[in-house]
Amino acid sequence: MTLARTRPLTVAPPDTLADVSFDEAMEARIEEILAKYPTRQAALLPLLWLCQDRWGWISPGVMRAVAARLDLAPAHVAGVVTFYTMYQTTPPGKYLLQVCTTLSCQLCGTSGLAEHLREKLGIGFGETTPDGRFTLLDVQCLGACGEAPVIQVNNDYYTGMTPEKLDELLDGLQ
Repeated sequence: MTLARTRPLTVAPPDTLADVSFDEAMEARIEEILAKYPTRQAALLPLLWLCQDRWGWISPGVMRAVAARLDLAPAHVAGVVTFYTMYQTTPPGKYLLQVCTTLSCQLCGTSGLAEHLREKLGIGFGETTPDGRFTLLDVQCLGACGEAPVIQVNNDYYTGMTPEKLDELLDGLQ
């Protein structure tokens, strides 16, 4: 297992995402996404994912830009963003640590790993370290129950985690 393969997120500061417009490269990607869906509304989730990949999170300014681009009500876009836990509505740390806390992972030791992370990082679920390096989240099923306990760091899965593997992973990310 290569524990330090995860790259840090690029996270835009809030002041740069107050009023968002899409550049030519983003517009090209948006057109590719729109071509795959029967309606603009159907393209909402992948367009939000594209924006989060670009800026690291979904600000109110990004939500307004997406709503305008897809000709949707801003409240509809905000409702979708706040419904799905995969979208970050505040700037995360460079490494988003998502700990699966469902039953399979609980039975395989997630509780101990979560406690280890809280002690090591000095933060709880939903918090970011003061240096902005790590954000810790509890999430429901990451779909890797057979390899529990599972931790997702940014977009990479780490399975069969132990406190020792977790320390190795965190040390490799710093």
